[in-house]
Amino acid sequence: MKKLVYIILIGLLISCKNKEEYKEPTEVNETSAQNPENLGKEIFEGKGVCYTCHKPEIKTVGPSIKDIAKLYKEKGGSIVNFLQEKSEPIVDPSQYATMKTNFAITKNLPKEELKALEAYMLSFSK
Repeated sequence: MKKLVYIILIGLLISCKNKEEYKEPTEVNETSAQNPENLGKEIFEGKGVCYTCHKPEIKTVGPSIKDIAKLYKEKGGSIVNFLQEKSEPIVDPSQYATMKTNFAITKNLPKEELKALEAYMLSFSK
């Protein structure tokens, strides 16, 4: 019986040693705070879930980031206003109904994050 208790105690000690200390994830890392494009990329690939429908070079569910950036630059549109449902779609109005589902996410993003997201997307027109 004593052997069983010792084995359990040793097992517990070993399993506790191997666990890393939990660190609370941060919203914005230091590099992102200094560079809007990096923050925009984090949002695009993370909580904005934009990556599910948009890819850098190819059209999937939605238009490519490159196509979006090109048209918004050419027409002087605001991606921020579009994501807040304050302006009409410029790129592909036929996909507007599909995009509307994401407005629940994008409308609640802080203005700084929306501007960073726009900066990231517009960087594809360079």
